[in-house]
Amino acid sequence: MSHSSTQGRRKCRQKKEKEEPLGVDMEDLFSEKETQNIRMSLLDWYDANQRDLPWRKTSSETEKERRAYEVWVSEIMLQQTRVQTVMEYYKRWMHKWPTIYDLAQASLEEVNEMWAGLGYYRRARFLLEGAKMVVAGKEGFPNKASSLMKVKGIGEYTAGAIASIAFNEAVPVVDGNVIRVLARLKAISANPKDRLTVKNFWKLAAQLVDPSRPGDFNQSLMELGATLCSVSKPSCSSCPISSQCRAYSVFQENRTIPVTEYPTKVVKAKPKLDFCCVCVLEILTQENNQSGGKFVLIKRPEEGLLAGLWEFPSVTLDKEASLAARRKAINLYLKEAFHLEPKETCTIVSRKELGEFVHIFTHIRRKIYVELLVVQLTEGGTIDLFKDAAKDTLTWKCVDNDVLSTMGLTSAVRKVYSMVEAHKQDLSVSSNRTAVSRKRRIA
Repeated sequence: MSHSSTQGRRKCRQKKEKEEPLGVDMEDLFSEKETQNIRMSLLDWYDANQRDLPWRKTSSETEKERRAYEVWVSEIMLQQTRVQTVMEYYKRWMHKWPTIYDLAQASLEEVNEMWAGLGYYRRARFLLEGAKMVVAGKEGFPNKASSLMKVKGIGEYTAGAIASIAFNEAVPVVDGNVIRVLARLKAISANPKDRLTVKNFWKLAAQLVDPSRPGDFNQSLMELGATLCSVSKPSCSSCPISSQCRAYSVFQENRTIPVTEYPTKVVKAKPKLDFCCVCVLEILTQENNQSGGKFVLIKRPEEGLLAGLWEFPSVTLDKEASLAARRKAINLYLKEAFHLEPKETCTIVSRKELGEFVHIFTHIRRKIYVELLVVQLTEGGTIDLFKDAAKDTLTWKCVDNDVLSTMGLTSAVRKVYSMVEAHKQDLSVSSNRTAVSRKRRIA
């Protein structure tokens, strides 16, 4: 091959790199030298800088099953949730259910109450179902990633985390933090959400896993992504593997291409907009008229959004509606669900619009209208709410203010309840002022 031909190809390749600075062959794996350097540098950094987190601790051979359970709980909690938020939830969870056998005895309602505020409640349900599945089995806690993936709610990432950290199996983990680190190490511009791209990220991660300390290495990779190699403000000067990082090298050569170009930003789909009117129904009877009423809670279906959780009666609307239209929809729902009809089964004591707010779910942006409806049961009147029902088959229940304030409610339901409390507080203040004014006039 002539020198001029080689030189021409080099110029052509350099020109292509300038035109497509973010491109790289995903099959371009790490060299043996790169692999060894990355392993050593990351583990040394992790040993000196790892955060002190309650689920990180060394365990003996006899405690591997307990360690696996702790890793499992922490990893499920950490999905879509910040570390600082998870820490207190994790401590409370472990205090209540220190082993998988304790958790397997819990009810879904107990688990949901403990999980309240973390969101993505399906994770909690799968965690409970998985625990029951493991305890019911005859082989004990699965100790291989392939076996762990057969457990309800455990996917490839969680299986890799448990297997490597608790059982020292040399398997990779790939989450958002790991993808960011690997994309920058190799300057990968391919769509990080693409199925083939994700598959190749797993190949890269598998190549890097340290066979002697797989759990620590996987945690070091995730730790780096969570701390130094952050989304928008990476600390490249402090990074232990910046010398192996192609994105950092590209940036040093061309300051117009920052490290944050990797991984490629994927435009998120706009969340669906919907509307919901919530009716906080407070029922007064002859017995509780003076002490305050009972609030009606409805249990959501066992499948779908917020499955099995408690909420106030509500109606989802197709579009934004007027106050009159919303009340008409609520009235129809209350009549069909509880046979609640003014003048026949009850008298309306008060009905107050409390306001509105927007709550964001994963793919839904929901505008929620809130009203407080206080009704007095008519003398001799009956309502389906007060008929006896078996505890396990309840789809509704009536609770007083003390019980409601201590229940594990979703953040949206808690927001609704706080609006009710604020309204009642305002009424109390107003009532006290009126009483004082009356006394002054009499005096």
